[in-house]
Amino acid sequence: MTWVGREVRVRRYPAGPVAPGDFEVVEIEVPDPAPGQVLVRNTWTSVDPGLRLRLRPDAPAGYFAAFPLGQAMDGVMALGEVVESRAPGFAPGDIVSHAQGWREYAVVDPAAIQLGGVGTLTRLDVGDAEVSWFLGPLGGMGLTAYAGLHVVDALRGGETVWVSAAAGAVGSLVAQIAKLCGHRVIASAGSDEKVAWLREDLGVEAFNYRDGDLGAQLQDLAPEGIDVYFDSVGGDHLEAALDHLNRSGRVAMCGSISEYESESKGPRNLFLTVSKDLTLRGFRGSSNLHLREEMQDRLAAWLRSGELVHRESVFAGLESAPRALAEMIAGRTIGKTLVSIG
Repeated sequence: MTWVGREVRVRRYPAGPVAPGDFEVVEIEVPDPAPGQVLVRNTWTSVDPGLRLRLRPDAPAGYFAAFPLGQAMDGVMALGEVVESRAPGFAPGDIVSHAQGWREYAVVDPAAIQLGGVGTLTRLDVGDAEVSWFLGPLGGMGLTAYAGLHVVDALRGGETVWVSAAAGAVGSLVAQIAKLCGHRVIASAGSDEKVAWLREDLGVEAFNYRDGDLGAQLQDLAPEGIDVYFDSVGGDHLEAALDHLNRSGRVAMCGSISEYESESKGPRNLFLTVSKDLTLRGFRGSSNLHLREEMQDRLAAWLRSGELVHRESVFAGLESAPRALAEMIAGRTIGKTLVSIG
């Protein structure tokens, strides 16, 4: 049987903010799976801040490669249904996750290690979970949030934790995991709508960093300082955290979205890491696959009990993926940003 599907390709690397015109949607004939491969009809695909780093001629050293122009975008998480299998362990009808999203059909090799292992083709036991959760709290976002707290020894509770970009896919999970572990959580976001959601739905203290001096707002909420900072923003947020971290404080460095579309705005007070005995710990979820089962067990239990709140910003249709990325980078989505392919 011949399958025809659409895929999103990068037309040009954006010089500033991402625009839908930087991409094109192309219809192609999908090749038959070779021995050892499966054909997947994608139903959901992910939209993540890290994609912006790959929309450059050269991605940051040590990160995933830049998306080539005029080709399918490999290395984007997706969920789908197997429609044809020539690989043992997979059968038509299986629900799977893999890393060949932003297309309607994907031919996937289960032996290929994708995204450091996070995106390797995996058959999912969905059970009573929502399928889309495996791109959010039960997938890479959950692993990133959980691993970030783990690597700075912040799963024990009893401290004050500041979470930036706290209304996003990872930040909203970090804030809730930290709270459920017994921390006092201070969350920041860039709109009153997001702050209201953080306060009312997630039950954490929150402030709008655009409302005034960032350091002064942090001082008002945490006059005795913070012990842990989960950083997804970089720039002035990291600088404020260094000012307010207590001695032997720790920073989990997840991302630097403030610099994804502009020049670096690194902190001017980096010497405080020396004078305060601070630890700045960069990490990636894919470097902590050993935590995935533990994370899924804990977060699934919290989701079932209602203790963990999960919100999605869903865009309909594959052609909406570029717009979804632009909206998310601009801060106009809440929770996990997804595209429903159908």
